[in-house]
Amino acid sequence: MDRTILEIRGADRATFLQGLVTNDVRRLSEGPIYAAILTPQGKYLADFFLTEQGDAILIDVKSDRAAALAQRLNMYKLRADVVISESALIVSRGLGAPPERAINDPRHPALGWRLYSETALPDDVDWNAIRVAHMIPETGIELTPDTYILEADFERLNGADFRKGCYVGQEVTARMKHKTELKKGLVTVAIDGQAAAGTAITADGKPAGTLFTQSGNQAIAYLRFNRARAIMQAHDARITWVGKQSD
Repeated sequence: MDRTILEIRGADRATFLQGLVTNDVRRLSEGPIYAAILTPQGKYLADFFLTEQGDAILIDVKSDRAAALAQRLNMYKLRADVVISESALIVSRGLGAPPERAINDPRHPALGWRLYSETALPDDVDWNAIRVAHMIPETGIELTPDTYILEADFERLNGADFRKGCYVGQEVTARMKHKTELKKGLVTVAIDGQAAAGTAITADGKPAGTLFTQSGNQAIAYLRFNRARAIMQAHDARITWVGKQSD
């Protein structure tokens, strides 16, 4: 897998992360959590999994985000008693009976388990098919620097806690949650034909969104709800909006 594990050690590790990420780090005693770190303007920087292992908190993050995430965490460290380093552990994931020490993916039951160990386990699962079926966004595809996490359905994916208190970007996120109606966001669409990820979606000839991951006759798309129609186009493909994910 294209994943890297960072280790956070030190007496302040939990309180340090609590003030930075979108989920409640105090819940780590109950199991792994999914979270993100945002800009002060509330936009996405990286998403990851947090889990406790001995005297460390492990951060399971996409490899091409790991260096920037470590740099960002070190920037916020100031005088906190924390040490951030890269682990040699390898991330595996799968479905079915979990191996010993595996953890459940906290985003959705269909995503199975994750394991942090010294060797990689074989993986022949079509994860894109599962992601599309359950509208699960992926780092670097649906989740980009322009993303607001509520538009990416982070609340449904157990990635945001609105009772935990302050974190970087919390004010913007809370305002979107409580004071506005979302005008854009990720949805599941039906697709007849082929179009590359990143293809613009149009409705009545006007820009209406962007097509992302496709699997079979379904895809994840980002839509402007006020411009979206039941039938749209993405290059030569026909797009049918089947509604927001609710499971």
